Amino acid sequence: MEDLINICINSIFVENILLAYFLGMCSYLAQSKKLESATGLGLAVIVVLTISCPLNWAIKTYLLEGGALAWTGNATLAGMDLSFLNFICFIAVIASLVQIVEIVIDRFFPPLYTTLGIFLPLITVNCAILGASLFMVERDYTFTQSTVYGFSSGIGWAYAIMLLAAIRKKIRYSNVPEGLRGLGMAFLITGLMAIGFLTFSGIKLGA
Repeated sequence: MEDLINICINSIFVENILLAYFLGMCSYLAQSKKLESATGLGLAVIVVLTISCPLNWAIKTYLLEGGALAWTGNATLAGMDLSFLNFICFIAVIASLVQIVEIVIDRFFPPLYTTLGIFLPLITVNCAILGASLFMVERDYTFTQSTVYGFSSGIGWAYAIMLLAAIRKKIRYSNVPEGLRGLGMAFLITGLMAIGFLTFSGIKLGA
């Protein structure tokens, strides 16, 4: 249990997939102008990451890894290593999930769908989504760890974009130097947020 809590805290604060690795910056900067759209996109990313990470783990473990097809009982299939298909399969899973999320939002939350615009389907190519699955493979997580990691990474990404949106709302009427207005100030705030999150790097539960 402590291991899962460590993964959760680490993914949200210490190794925030956006503020530590700067993955998913395009939609982060574009949709952080309004808190409502930032919240909606953040929730969509949480849903996609929470489902895609364990699903990609299962595909990798039971279909693509060397010897993963041993359960078929076929000697030829059991000896196959299809891990070179990881990228293609991961992206296909993510694209399918994003399509489902897009349909749901369009059906039940039309104003949010209109606000998010092109950036909702672009979650498919959001490098934070694919990056989480690749980190999961690199760190050799179990199914449970992958699920916790996907959910926590989504929380971390959503937290970062909502935090930036709230700050940008507060400074909207501030006397910001002309050269820093817009993206300039957004980049500056993001850098300061990333530095601030480094203070969590000493947190570790257990021995």
